[in-house]
Amino acid sequence: MMLNPYLNFNGNAEEAFKFYRIVFGGEFSSLMRYKEMPGAERFSEAEGEGIAHIALPVGTTMLMGSDALESVGQKVNFGNSVYVMITPDSEAEARRLFNELSAGGKVEMALEKMFWGDLYASFTDKYGIWWMIDYALPKQG
Repeated sequence: MMLNPYLNFNGNAEEAFKFYRIVFGGEFSSLMRYKEMPGAERFSEAEGEGIAHIALPVGTTMLMGSDALESVGQKVNFGNSVYVMITPDSEAEARRLFNELSAGGKVEMALEKMFWGDLYASFTDKYGIWWMIDYALPKQG
């Protein structure tokens, strides 16, 4: 079984995912626009250009998302009820991901060594998505 985060956006999914592609690397495994769907004539021209589904492989998972369309009853409500948790393979990768993903966003907890011994941070990115980074520092002694 795999558990993959699916992110909804208010019209800027493509911009956000191009940013995530720079941060995480790789290529999109899927990119579909609303204008490519059956019944696409019901969408305005701007809505048709929106992202109906996009997927970016990240490690062994898939980061997926779309633009929510209010014209069909979808509405994005950003909040802190869900975070995307990243467990990087190195301290350097943890620092790079924190610096790149949090740029232009809002840091809730800066990347620091925590009482449980891990390097940890939480923040929102410039697109309103909530993230956590947790790197298990090597145990000493």
